[in-house]
Amino acid sequence: MELYGQTLSSRLLLGTALYPSPAIMAEAVRASATEIVTVSLRRESAGGKAGGEFWSLIRSLGMRVLPNTAGCHTVKEAVTTAQMAREVFATDWIKLEVIGHHDTLQPDVFALVEAAEILTREGFEVFPYTTGDLVVAERLLEAGCEVLMPWCAPIGSARGPVDIDALRALRANFPDVPLIVDAGIGRPSHAAAVMELGYDAVLLNTAVAKAGDPVVMASAFAKAVEAGRQGWLAGLLEPRDMAVPSTPLIGKAVFS
Repeated sequence: MELYGQTLSSRLLLGTALYPSPAIMAEAVRASATEIVTVSLRRESAGGKAGGEFWSLIRSLGMRVLPNTAGCHTVKEAVTTAQMAREVFATDWIKLEVIGHHDTLQPDVFALVEAAEILTREGFEVFPYTTGDLVVAERLLEAGCEVLMPWCAPIGSARGPVDIDALRALRANFPDVPLIVDAGIGRPSHAAAVMELGYDAVLLNTAVAKAGDPVVMASAFAKAVEAGRQGWLAGLLEPRDMAVPSTPLIGKAVFS
C-alpha cells in the first residue's frame, strides 16, 4: 500500500486513545502489526509533563504518526491544530476532522473541503475523514487530497458498515485512489467485510481499546484485515438466488 509516496506493508491503522493504560496501548499496537498510529493533539497537555511522556511513548513504538484534528468544529480550529501537530510531531501528514454534528460526529463536509484546500496549499498531506458522498470525495481530490477516509458508521458506534452501497460506489468511482475506511467498525468481521469491497485499509480505535483484551483484539483485527484483502484479490463468489450443486450430476452412478 502506498500513501503519499510511503510504501507500507500493514493495512491496519490504529488509534491510541481510550486504552486502560499506556502499557496496554503499546502492547496492542505491537500486536496489530500496524505501521501507522493516529494521535490526537490535546492542546491543553501538549506542553506539559503528561503530554510529553505520552509523545515519548508513541515515538518509542517506532511507528509512523498520523496526527489528527479530532474535536475540531471549525475550519480555523482544524487548521490551527494541524499546524501545531506538524510542529510537535515533525510530519506533514494530518488526519483532517471537522465535525459538524454533535450526536453523530458526522463531518462538516463544507468546512472539510475548505480546510483541506488551505492545508494542502501549506504543504500538508491530508487524510480527510469524510462521508460516503461522491461529490464531496471529488471536491476533496480537487483540493489536493490523495487519500480519502470515508466513515463506516458514526465514530465509536461499533455498528459496522451501515451503507454498503455508498462504500461500493466510492470504490467503483475512484479505483486508483487509496481508500481507508474510518470510524464505526466494532468487530473483526466488519473489517474483513469492508476489505472484501476492495478498500485499501482500515483505521480503528475504540473496538480495540475498549475490548476485554485489547492486545488479543488488535491481533484479531490484523488477521481480519489481511483475510479480507486476500479474499478481494482472490475474487469473491457473488451471491446467487438459487442453489448450485457443488457435485455435478454428470457421471453420477445409476443403480437399477
